[in-house]
Amino acid sequence: MRSMNRMIKRAVLTGILLTLSLRLFAALPDGDSQISGGTNDLRIVITTSGRLAGAIGSVVWRGKEFINSFDHGRELQSACSFDDTPVTNSETFNPTEAGSRDDFTGSRSTSRLLALSARGNHLRTRTQMAFWLAPGERSSGVPARNTTALSDYILTKDVTIGFKRWGQALDYRVTFHVPRDAHHVSAQYEAVTGYMPPEFDHYWVFDSQTGTLKPLSHGPSPVHDSIVLATADGRFAMGIFAPPQKQRDTAGPIYGRWYFKDARVAKWTCVFRVANPRGIHSGNYSYRMLIPIGTLAEVTDMLRDWHHLKIFK
Repeated sequence: MRSMNRMIKRAVLTGILLTLSLRLFAALPDGDSQISGGTNDLRIVITTSGRLAGAIGSVVWRGKEFINSFDHGRELQSACSFDDTPVTNSETFNPTEAGSRDDFTGSRSTSRLLALSARGNHLRTRTQMAFWLAPGERSSGVPARNTTALSDYILTKDVTIGFKRWGQALDYRVTFHVPRDAHHVSAQYEAVTGYMPPEFDHYWVFDSQTGTLKPLSHGPSPVHDSIVLATADGRFAMGIFAPPQKQRDTAGPIYGRWYFKDARVAKWTCVFRVANPRGIHSGNYSYRMLIPIGTLAEVTDMLRDWHHLKIFK
């Protein structure tokens, strides 16, 4: 009789746990959303998808797609890595918003979207990021340092289309949450990175002293001034701007760029680095950037405007 009672109690408990689990997953958003902003032919449309756990897979302006969303690494998204060295490399402990390397071109993401709100010109998401590598996988011959596929590192992003007088700018804010039990001496926060179609192959750097753009190589050496990627005719361009943001043990912004000819993709990134040999703090790391979109001339005007106004002071 006691054995039978235990079996009944166990079955009831299992049923309760299964019901709670089903309710939890049923409550999670599917990740498909769209926001828009701007006016008339200057309108921008941003699209997220469940495939990418709510990461931005499309930015369209004047009918032109600005994002190459081939796999789960090529989006307008955020990522972070910890305790990188020349030996370990950044991909071996690399929570990534849109998903893992194994997700590739599939319809699902290892990352878990926890919350999404998309209204008018504003998008907000909260994502439990997947590690880029699965346990046991290697990057450049170096094994993954993570022991699970899904990390405990949470990304919250707030994206608003429009900033001050510029309707086609993106006000892009992110917060990385590092779990309390994590112990790191350094972190690299890729606050936002954009993977773009191959025709965005003309690279520029903004000279804040003269307020003009200067030609820039395809890199990949980092620079400390805003960069712009544009088409050859200058009809379409996207840049990245972030001011120094006073936070403990933090360096940046640092801008990187690459051009992967064989993969047919262009990339820019905005990075902040945190280091302390005694250990960096857990909790939240927040960053704010502006992304200008438009013609090359319009993007230049936006960068000139923002540097002059010193908007974050």
